[in-house]
Amino acid sequence: MNICVIGDGLISLTLAKTLINNKIKVFMYCKNNKKTSNNNRTIGITSNNLDFFQKEIIKIKKKLFWGIEQIEIYNEQNKKEKILNFEEPKKILFSIIKNNDLYDLLSRNLKKSNNFKKIIIKNKSFYKKIIKNNKYDLIINCDGTNEISKKYFYRKILKNYESKAYITIINHNPMQNKKAIQIFTKYGPIAFLPISKNQTSIVYSIKNRSINKKLKLSQEEFEKLISKNNKLYEINSINKFETFILKSKTLRNYYNNNILAFGDMLHQIHPLSGQGFNMTLRDIRIFLALIKEKENLGIPIDYSICKHFENKTKHLNFIFSSGNDFIYEFFNYDNFFQRPFSKKIFNYLNNNKLFNKLAIKYADKGLMI
Repeated sequence: MNICVIGDGLISLTLAKTLINNKIKVFMYCKNNKKTSNNNRTIGITSNNLDFFQKEIIKIKKKLFWGIEQIEIYNEQNKKEKILNFEEPKKILFSIIKNNDLYDLLSRNLKKSNNFKKIIIKNKSFYKKIIKNNKYDLIINCDGTNEISKKYFYRKILKNYESKAYITIINHNPMQNKKAIQIFTKYGPIAFLPISKNQTSIVYSIKNRSINKKLKLSQEEFEKLISKNNKLYEINSINKFETFILKSKTLRNYYNNNILAFGDMLHQIHPLSGQGFNMTLRDIRIFLALIKEKENLGIPIDYSICKHFENKTKHLNFIFSSGNDFIYEFFNYDNFFQRPFSKKIFNYLNNNKLFNKLAIKYADKGLMI
């Protein structure tokens, strides 16, 4: 079987490696762009998804990821008293890995495979050739900016958060560093995500209207905001920050004939819960299960798998995305009040063992429980 994957981002490489592991030939088409530096970008992978990644995709050495055992959540009004706390004895809730490390691991491995071929897209007419090429049983499009996306996958639900995510890494004195912290501030949520004993990733989603008229922060201004919210680390230095615009997106149609949209094309969410890549890993798990089901029944894999995939995932992704957006809007609204109404709610929930257990399970497995 031959599958064409369009795009060479982290999701495309992850999908390609999964398919090759199942003896499927992958032809990857990508633009001749130099890989952009994402030295500060990290991703969180839940325990359930990390197990799947290790078994079905590629083995990640322990030195590349850092396990988080506890998550504490605070709000603007009270940064000393946590409103929510998630932890389970002797359990890793999720792991943090640098984007570049995972990208390089997958890229090196794929180059060694005889079932993988990378082809550079030279011009826009290349996309027409891809669609007309009968040797591909399936075309999976992971690039939301190309001509195929514009022609077949333009119907979507969009939301602009009028915010930017500022990301960096702080270098600090060595410590155990197994606890992630998120604070819902008046500017937006800031997350402290440990990646080693002496490094922690910072993701600060800052509303445009809360900063200067230029809608830009200087490195010095950003570092002051980090220091204002830091209560744990003895910081030695802070890397230069990177930014990206925050939007949520839900695609209305997942496929067109034998072309399947995938990854961030299907769903894009606010990073406050660190679930974007995890949603895609759950999609890959379902897609892989459909492939194996057809193989076991001796049924050839054709464009019908696109419809089955949409039927299996679309409602789950929509509900999960909506839940993530609700959390953002809830805390956004709550921070307008000097005496937030969430305090009593979370005092009760924080002491409720059943809620804590269900919340951890939901974050770990999504709606696949």
